[in-house]
Amino acid sequence: MLPLSERIWKLSARDFAPRLIGCTLVRILPTGERLAGVIVETEAYTGPEDLASHAAGGRRTARNESMWAEPGTAYVYFTYGMHFCFNVSCFRKDHPAAVLVRSVEPTEGIDTMRRLREGGTLRKRALRDRDLCAGPGRLCRAMAIDRSLDGEDLHRSSQLAILDRPAGQSEPPIVRTPRIGLGGEVGFWKDEPLRFVWADHPFRSR
Repeated sequence: MLPLSERIWKLSARDFAPRLIGCTLVRILPTGERLAGVIVETEAYTGPEDLASHAAGGRRTARNESMWAEPGTAYVYFTYGMHFCFNVSCFRKDHPAAVLVRSVEPTEGIDTMRRLREGGTLRKRALRDRDLCAGPGRLCRAMAIDRSLDGEDLHRSSQLAILDRPAGQSEPPIVRTPRIGLGGEVGFWKDEPLRFVWADHPFRSR
């Protein structure tokens, strides 16, 4: 598998989000261990016009600066006082469009992902593979993605990468739904079908 081509990073968020389905997210830990998973669910945040975006109305802050960066920049934020979420900027610099990676199917480093998710807590039953990265907060915990990776250039990073779909692989069947967890204050954006899911994939979020 090869890294995504430059033209793909420059797609609009609406087009980039489904294009990421079937690609592979790779995380290299400080130890050199490689964690990886196939992306099965994403959400698009289209730009300043999108009232559900952190950059709605052109809002630009230290927190969301990575949304305004070159396409292919990691945007990692902390939410609800407990979860990190991993996004990728797209389209063009100074236009705050980004795609949230919501779920992946783990393919490499699964035992390490399980240890990272469990965090030393005692469980009666080990986490199932399908639950390790099903949801943006779970994904970031399992792959050790936090704010230290915010602003990482995915074209050149030694810690994070997104690899294209394997050559010859048919396009995954994708369904579109409204995004998850949005309040009514964002108007019609609450119902815009900007969540993209590999249809019936067992590793999608619930």
